[in-house]
This record gives sequence, C-alpha cells and structure tokens, in this order.
Amino acid sequence: MGTTQDDLEALLSSSDDIASPRRGDLFRGQVLSSSARGLIIDLGLKRDGFVPSEDLGQLPTGEPKPKVGDQVAVMVINPLDDDGNLVVSVSQARESGDWLEAQRHLEQGTVFEGLPSGHNRGGLIVPFGRLRGFVPASHLSDLPRGADEASRAVYLQRLVGRKVPLRVIEVDPQRQRLVLSERKAVRQWRQEQKARVIDDLREGEVRQGIVTSLREFGAFVDIGGADGLIHISEISWKHIEDPGKVLHIGEEVEALVLRLDRQANRIGLSLKRLQPNPWLSVGEDIQPGAILEGTVTRQSNDGVHAELDCGLEGRVALLNGELPPPGSRLHVRVVEFDPGRERLQLTMIEGEPEAEAAAP
Repeated sequence: MGTTQDDLEALLSSSDDIASPRRGDLFRGQVLSSSARGLIIDLGLKRDGFVPSEDLGQLPTGEPKPKVGDQVAVMVINPLDDDGNLVVSVSQARESGDWLEAQRHLEQGTVFEGLPSGHNRGGLIVPFGRLRGFVPASHLSDLPRGADEASRAVYLQRLVGRKVPLRVIEVDPQRQRLVLSERKAVRQWRQEQKARVIDDLREGEVRQGIVTSLREFGAFVDIGGADGLIHISEISWKHIEDPGKVLHIGEEVEALVLRLDRQANRIGLSLKRLQPNPWLSVGEDIQPGAILEGTVTRQSNDGVHAELDCGLEGRVALLNGELPPPGSRLHVRVVEFDPGRERLQLTMIEGEPEAEAAAP
C-alpha cells in the first residue's frame, strides 16, 4: 500500500510555513545529533525538533534508524512539553503515507484484501501498512446473529490469518481510528460481479442456477456469480403461497432470464415459462357455460379458489355463503375464461350437475 511522493511532498510543503507548530503538522528536517535519548532535528524553525528514542523503537524491525545528516519527515506530537521541547515523531510521519492511502480508499470506495492479525471482543484487527485497522463484528457479513461470546470468539479466530475483502469506512488520524468493513466490501463485490454478469446476459436465455435463499415473495437463484429473483408468481403456473414448499435452498434449477434491469442491477427469472402454459393448452373444454369438477385449493374473502382437473385454478363464487374447506370436491360452471389474462371465473353448482345442465 504505497503513497506517491507527490502526495507526501504536498503534505510536507503545506506545513513548511507554519510559524507555530500544531499537533499533527508535518515537517521535513535534517538530523543534527543522535544520542541515547533520541534525535535532534533541524526543522528550519525557531526551535529544533526532538525525536524520543521510544519513537524510534516504533519503526519496523530491520528498518534503519535515521543518522546524523539524514533528511527525515516528522510529525508534531507535542508542540511544547514540560521541558520546553518541540516533540516530533518519525514513526507517525511515516504512517502519514498510510493515512493518505486509507483516505484514498475511503473516497474511491475501493475493495482490497486484508490479512487479520488478531481479534478482540469487538471484532478483527487488520494491519494496514504501518497502521492498525479495525473491523467491528457488526461489519462481518457471516457472523452468526445472536451468537454468544464464546461462539463469537471461535468465529473471529477462524478469520485470523485468512485474507478477507475490506472497505475503508472511517479515517481519523487525530484519534488514530481506521475502521474497515468486510460486509460492505462483500456487498460491493457482489454488485460489481452482478453488473458483469448482467452485461453478458440476454432476455430469453436459459441458465442453470442454485437456489440461495427463499422469501415470502419468491426465491433468489445464483446463476453464475449473481443472484436473480424468481418472483412467486413465476415459480409455477399453479398458485402457490409458500415458495419453500416448492423449492429448497441448494436445489439446482433451470431458469429463464425474464427481465434485465441494468440500471437497477436486477435480474428477473422464471421457472414456469419453461413449462407448457396450461392456459393455452386446454383446448375447447373450458368455455362459458361448461360444467366441470374441481378441488378447493384455498379460501379468500370473496369465496374460494378451486383447481380444475385440467390444472387451471379459478375463483368460485358461492351461492349460499358457506365456504367449503380446502380439499373439497365441487361441481362448477364456467362463467368467464380469459387465457390471455389468466383469468377464470367459476360459480358453484348446488345439487346434481345433470339437472343443472338440463335447466333452460
């Protein structure tokens, strides 16, 4: 994770003319002397800067320590300590490049891979250059909801040492806060992947997929890196109220690409349109006035619905207000049949159907 020299130069030059140094200001200076206490840096100000030896101990192992005559970048950490020193930091100045990098990630919304080095009760710790980033547990996409503390610790430990996708969501150098999100990174990655899949799709194509989740309004199916929705009305030609009674998570299905909304990044799929349409294949058996048999499938506020032996379902108007329970067999008369609108209106026949048919 590098930063360009121009970016760091811009930060440094912005502080060159500051007469009264403030915490967080960056300067460039030359090492004048070195001792067991630390370094003295000529900053071109009225006072020299002092780098404590403890700060030099914060530099990465194996990285050479600045020596007399070297030009170094430093950050002000205390404009005036109890001894009257202008205390500056070499390690924090070097971290400034990582803060710049983090800020760019935040502004551009980029997704990158991080390698968690540890965890605590709140989430994961992820190195970001010389910085320590933090992923709150609430920003982990697959952390089980309602998990107790022990289960959460086991889950977090499994992620340590494994690469995870991340996005920067907060950068605050003054408070030393760098907050990352795995959940937002995964969501963005899925959206970008979905956009790529949509670009390759065409309406009317047939794709193999796997059911990934079920909702009351339909089922989501992964068709190769992107989820499409099969609306409940597109699962079957028959009326269904619970997609879970027809489909199962992990089931392989063959679906028709029904609609593509590239602007909204949505894919509409259909299962039923790969099956014969019963509304167009019943022939002349269903005509207004025809008397047929059916089975009650469900009750509604204005009557019941019944499925005819040919497989079509229609609404049955009742004459006496009684609602026969689901599963009951009925004799019905066709009142209206509109296959184009998939509309079938029926009325229940009381008594013998032969007598009803013979009536003028």
